[in-house]
Amino acid sequence: MTKPLYSLRGLGKDYAGPEEPVRILGSIDLDILPGESLAILGASGSGKSTLLHMLGALDTPTRGTVEFDGKDISRLRPAEAAQLRNRDIGFVFQFHHLLAEFTTLENVAMPAIIAGIDKDEALEKARRALVLLGLEQRLLHRVTTLSGGERQRAAIARAVLLDPKVLLADEPTGNLDEATGERVGEMLAALNGDLGMTLVVVTHNQNLARLMGRRMELHGGELSARP
Repeated sequence: MTKPLYSLRGLGKDYAGPEEPVRILGSIDLDILPGESLAILGASGSGKSTLLHMLGALDTPTRGTVEFDGKDISRLRPAEAAQLRNRDIGFVFQFHHLLAEFTTLENVAMPAIIAGIDKDEALEKARRALVLLGLEQRLLHRVTTLSGGERQRAAIARAVLLDPKVLLADEPTGNLDEATGERVGEMLAALNGDLGMTLVVVTHNQNLARLMGRRMELHGGELSARP
């Protein structure tokens, strides 16, 4: 039996309210297998991003555990969480968070440089990642000259640069027009299929969700299967 990459047990999250805690996530049990693609659907405010942040060690649960590759990551020290995110977890957000003062190639190389990889090697890794995402003609362009879809593809290239075990995407097509969003979604699905990289997408976009191998819905703080 394949061992899960993620194993969530009794995962819950509350935030402080004016009078009493506000429950965002109830008690979630979930296994995600290596190489799987999973879409988590839900309306705005349903807790999708909160759940994704806990999968990425960006937030800690109020209760329960998040086990990643056999290790409980739910309460790592900040330095440990940062190392895990740099090495094993790639992130793609609705907004690309690229640095305007650098070229596309330099932006994508950043995680490798931060990881202590030689600059020339980091830039070569970035070049290969950008070619994979169809941006070989934009390597030396400032990111301010790229289209919205190109910027998001550059952000994806940056996320997969160090061959992470999982790619976590938070509304990756939410800031794009429909046609561009479809192309970005297809590229994410292709990365999952071609590289075998585990992919978890949180979205309210039904078309993007249909590209994933499994779909679930977050409602009322609980997670349930979707056809």
